[in-house]
Amino acid sequence: MSDATPPSTPQERSSSYTLPVLDTDFLSKRDELRDLRFAIEYAKAEFLLRDWGVRSTVVVFGSARTPSPEQAPALRQTAKSDAERQRIDLRVARYQAARELGRIVSERGGAFAPHNRWRDNVIATGGGPGIMEAANRGAHEAGAPTIGFNISLPHEQHPNPYTTPELTFQFHYFGMRKMHLAMRANALVAFPGGFGTFDELFEILTLVQTRKAPAVPIVLFDADYWKRVVNFDALVEAETISRDDLALFEFANTAEEAWTVLSKRGLTAHVPPLPEG
Repeated sequence: MSDATPPSTPQERSSSYTLPVLDTDFLSKRDELRDLRFAIEYAKAEFLLRDWGVRSTVVVFGSARTPSPEQAPALRQTAKSDAERQRIDLRVARYQAARELGRIVSERGGAFAPHNRWRDNVIATGGGPGIMEAANRGAHEAGAPTIGFNISLPHEQHPNPYTTPELTFQFHYFGMRKMHLAMRANALVAFPGGFGTFDELFEILTLVQTRKAPAVPIVLFDADYWKRVVNFDALVEAETISRDDLALFEFANTAEEAWTVLSKRGLTAHVPPLPEG
């Protein structure tokens, strides 16, 4: 039983009498407090990541619609053609590659070896299903901490079961979520995906291109997919990007190839400055 005395007067029952920090309607619904909500969303994830010693991450993005091996049999049963079954197998193979990459990065990248308590290259995703789940799963199976930056959506998205519970976050603002994904990223690996994957990929590419962020390894997984859906050479020919901008990223077709690219481009060498305090 609670020792708190229930409000007994109209004055005490009024929402105006509720302590502001406990008045969720007041905090969450007033436009005038948007800046405060931004600050709180930034601070909560920042403080908890520092508590865990997470200094840098490897961000993995890709389609939330990529099926896991456990989901594949049911999908194959309902497939109407061999071509459809082949597409299912390809998508499952991508899931398995992201899972393997999550394990490799966690075992070789520094998540297990804090230096003066700081961990580097911890796997971070958007926290959802598909490729995000796969990368978190690989890290989880390796026994490493792994991060999920989830977003609240009209159609509720549940965090996948492989993110470390204490490192599983939920954001209201896409902008603040993207900031946390980008600000400590030592690398980005983009698997085939849709609008959300493109959003994160081109966010990081733009930050690096404009030198608003340090140069980091960027890997596009599955060269055939990326070269088919984005005509990078056409952007050069149209003079909307320079030829040098194509050097901002490389392609890979296996988890080991992706790790090789990350290492070659200095994944272990690039470390952000220690947080203040």
